[in-house]
Amino acid sequence: MEAEFTARLDAVMPGVRADLERLVRIPSVSAPGFDFSPIDRSAALVASLLSDCGLATRVVASSGRPAVLGTRLLPGRPTVLLYAHHDVQPAGDPALWTSDPFEPAERDGRLYGRGAADDKAGIMVHVAALRALGDDLGVGVVVFIEGEEEYGTGATPRLLRELRSELQADVAIVTDVGNWAVGVPAVTTSLRGHVTALVEVRTLSHGVHSGMYGGAVPDAVIALSRLISSFHDNAGDVAIDGLKTEPDPAVEYAADRLLAETGGTPFGTGSAAARMWSRPAVSILGMEVPPIEGATSTLTPVARALVSLRIAPTEDPLRAFSLLEDHVRRHIPWGASVSVTRRGAAPGLAVDSSGPVYEQIRVALRDAWDGVDPVETGSGGSIPLLLDLAEVIPDATIVLNGVEDPDSRAHGIDESLHLGEFRRACLAETLFLHRLGTAA
Repeated sequence: MEAEFTARLDAVMPGVRADLERLVRIPSVSAPGFDFSPIDRSAALVASLLSDCGLATRVVASSGRPAVLGTRLLPGRPTVLLYAHHDVQPAGDPALWTSDPFEPAERDGRLYGRGAADDKAGIMVHVAALRALGDDLGVGVVVFIEGEEEYGTGATPRLLRELRSELQADVAIVTDVGNWAVGVPAVTTSLRGHVTALVEVRTLSHGVHSGMYGGAVPDAVIALSRLISSFHDNAGDVAIDGLKTEPDPAVEYAADRLLAETGGTPFGTGSAAARMWSRPAVSILGMEVPPIEGATSTLTPVARALVSLRIAPTEDPLRAFSLLEDHVRRHIPWGASVSVTRRGAAPGLAVDSSGPVYEQIRVALRDAWDGVDPVETGSGGSIPLLLDLAEVIPDATIVLNGVEDPDSRAHGIDESLHLGEFRRACLAETLFLHRLGTAA
């Protein structure tokens, strides 16, 4: 019987890929300042794909970007919630891409395009499993495809609460993370949370001549740079007092792998896995300072930086913001004035990977990857919705999986999806849903 479902999956995969490419062609960027009409088109296409799978489907929103809800319940059977998101990050400068970011292109067994891996392939994993199982689907399903995972308006948590009665499930499969490597699946058991803050430094009431006043009063760019340097100690560890850390992961993340994936040299102490998954990290996402082109001999009065603080999976993001704000105010130099404005915050997640559901997931992954055992891993990224989801369906076992691999470059230039791994992810979900239904 399972060989039959494997054959069924392979039969639907050409259509699954074609529909994935249709999704990738829609520039459904949810970032502020972009045209949001493509998100409406993307939601409509997702709704159509789910409706064709026999689900009662509608586009839903609560003042934010549109999500899609599809349901097909079987009374007396377990219910599985399937999650992914249809919005994407901006592509950046298209000239830096090898091919058009919104025109999918295959090269060397990978499909390139913005959203090909993060997370339109996640949507199509669910669609592939539903198509392969068809009328033999032995579980109820609730599919929730979010429209503002990348840049939230705050509306989706409200929407979850409004839909609480329709979202109840025994298992939730969140398909928005990655695997350990091409050929090696993973079960993700933790995610870091994050805080984003805008830091503005002012040193002068207005710009003044750098020759006449330089050396007597500071410019804001130097003051901001000195402040930024205080976020790390000399070894590269985060120097914001009081932030939580978690025990080091058991899995090793080799230095040569880190170099191959990033092209960067490591910093900080301890293992790379700990620094990426269970400890805080500070990054500067953007700065507003005078550009070199057109620069004049003027001391800059105001400079701003967008600060990203990744936090341990069990850290309170509001507590972390308070610690960041306190650090900034204690380290601002030379009497400069400073403001710290929270732009975003989301908790992390740590899941209990014991129990029968996770055992079934591991078996399905092992079978789909030809006997290769899944690695239990963490992720340094965040899925802001997860804590809200856990509150809405408190009795559900939440499983984190996905289609990305170390070469996917999610959020980056030349994002791509390994098509062989995509097929394995579709097969794993098909096998899991089939077995859950037959065991019920």
